[in-house]
Amino acid sequence: MRALVVYESMYGNTHAVAVGIAAGLSTRHDVTLVPVTRATPELVAAADLLVVGGPTHLHRMSTAASRRWAADAARKQASPLTMDPDADGPGVRGWLEGVGSLGGLGGQNTLAVAFDTRLGGVPLFTGRASRGISRLLAGHGCRMFAAPESFLVSKRDTLRDGEADRARAWGAVIGAAASDLYAPTVA
Repeated sequence: MRALVVYESMYGNTHAVAVGIAAGLSTRHDVTLVPVTRATPELVAAADLLVVGGPTHLHRMSTAASRRWAADAARKQASPLTMDPDADGPGVRGWLEGVGSLGGLGGQNTLAVAFDTRLGGVPLFTGRASRGISRLLAGHGCRMFAAPESFLVSKRDTLRDGEADRARAWGAVIGAAASDLYAPTVA
């Protein structure tokens, strides 16, 4: 089974979570890990499992404006924030909204799951980008097989202790579940 992990990351937290998820998946699957800016139609078409994630901005998926604000915050003098090397370009929302021009996502045979990074707290107050990502994936015909997952960052915009390990464990769990559900199309 071929798994594609696609992530959007502004300050590196979602990138670190995606690396952990990919490591967990790799115990059972052939995994490709790419930032959303490199999620080509060929990679998407070759995937049997899509794992897509991004940061929570203003209680939901990032927008072009919230991505600009995040970049501006990192550029401020004495800011402790550092931009992820692949932060430029479109976010997950733009990529998923334009995926029709990518040739689709493979339809009902493509298994998918979503994740996000967000501040700790009740999701009602923090929001969850993964819910919107999940809705867009399902809207493109992907077969959602697990609830969206959130990984927590601190108020200092760093991953909380243990979250990278939890991402790896979650990757292994969804990898096992996907293996149980996977039914390749016979040509």
